[in-house]
Amino acid sequence: MTLVAGVDSSTQSCKVVVRDAATGTLVRKGSAPHPDATEVDPQYWWDAAQTALAAAGGLDDVASVSVAAQQHGMVCLDEEGKVVRPALLWNDLRSGPAADALVEELGADAWANAVGSVPVASFTVAKLRWLAEHEPDNARRTQAVCLPHDWLTWKLLESHRQGSGLEMLTTDRSDASGTGYWSAITGEYRLDLLERALGRVVAVPRVLGPAESPGRRGPVVLGAGAGDNASAALVLGPRAGDVIVSVGTSGVVSASCDVLMPDSSGTVAGFADATGRYLPLVCTVNASRVLEAFARILGVDQPGLSDLALSAPAGADGLVVLPYLEGERTPNLPDASGELHGLRLKTSTAAHLARAAFEGVLCGLADALDAVEARGVVIERVHLIGGASRSEALRQIAPMVFGRPVLVPPPGEYVADGAAFQAMWALDPDKQPEPWPSDTSLRFDAAPMPAVRARYGEVRDRFIAGYLDKTAIQVS
Repeated sequence: MTLVAGVDSSTQSCKVVVRDAATGTLVRKGSAPHPDATEVDPQYWWDAAQTALAAAGGLDDVASVSVAAQQHGMVCLDEEGKVVRPALLWNDLRSGPAADALVEELGADAWANAVGSVPVASFTVAKLRWLAEHEPDNARRTQAVCLPHDWLTWKLLESHRQGSGLEMLTTDRSDASGTGYWSAITGEYRLDLLERALGRVVAVPRVLGPAESPGRRGPVVLGAGAGDNASAALVLGPRAGDVIVSVGTSGVVSASCDVLMPDSSGTVAGFADATGRYLPLVCTVNASRVLEAFARILGVDQPGLSDLALSAPAGADGLVVLPYLEGERTPNLPDASGELHGLRLKTSTAAHLARAAFEGVLCGLADALDAVEARGVVIERVHLIGGASRSEALRQIAPMVFGRPVLVPPPGEYVADGAAFQAMWALDPDKQPEPWPSDTSLRFDAAPMPAVRARYGEVRDRFIAGYLDKTAIQVS
């Protein structure tokens, strides 16, 4: 049996799976938590990876390993290869004004045509502008910038490095396309955009092909690695007409396609995938944590929140939750907060609040589906993944809100599984392997409820208009 390992270094934890390369059968697994913060010393990721790898039985009998991780995180290294400051994560929105400034300087069309996406607070390029403006000493110390999966892969190569080892930094197309200074259109870095953000050019990782290896850790072959969403898509193997909706810490809508259509509105990010194709993607900051917050408010666990939601009528009798608890990326409202609308005596029940929380999260994701569809992606079915996909309420309400059948694959660590699949590909890079066989997904169908989305849309539009008016007053 040839074993391959996949690592998922997510916002909340590090998870490791070890699988049989031939069949995909899970052999063992491990995990370890990450700090709950929007800026994190990367050493925590490395320590968690070591713990998770040990819990998964280590790499002594593993032929190949690959690392997938959260996208966009800014990891700055000095001339000796040491971390300059804690990494700013994708969900750290302090760089919102920096993103706005970068877009204003060049124009949204120019950014979309240059790299396939328009910068928002999450993107690395915006975080580098923030660093240059707010921490100039750290900006001057920075000699290389990379992403979480780049840094962890580089750490795995540590025994083979000489000196600072900065020249051994590597990344892949999927993660590079989320920086804002690598073009998914041309497949090349735009160092002029990096310089615009940071004030100068620094070292960046070499971009590997999907099956290319950056090297070995002893006898173990390393895979190229990938961004988390691209990694999950690798193992799910969506067909034409399928879109993946992930409801985890963030909410993500993505679809693999052959042609990239840049979106100058900035709603759809024109990312690359982990196969050589493209992965148009929309991300919301607020997803499962909204459900966790309402469970705390109501004093129930997640199954209890689900039961409450399913006991309330569709539409929650007009009660609407705008789920912008941590600001928002889509729509681009970095300083927003959540709001509750339509609270009456009739709707002031635990069941109505629970239902409105689920519908608020799903309506935000339905807006994301609309945006992807507007870029020419045909959407016939939705694959629902992420930790919150285990919720019966989410499964049953999703097809009502999305207006399409919803498929829920068996519970699994799809990001880590995708990394393991990529590790297998690295062992035989000349042939892309077929996806591992999987158990049948559960299918959920329901009559569409356009009134739910219409009510949500009214509240959303009023909120955005007020937000923009308030922002304009503050600027003036």
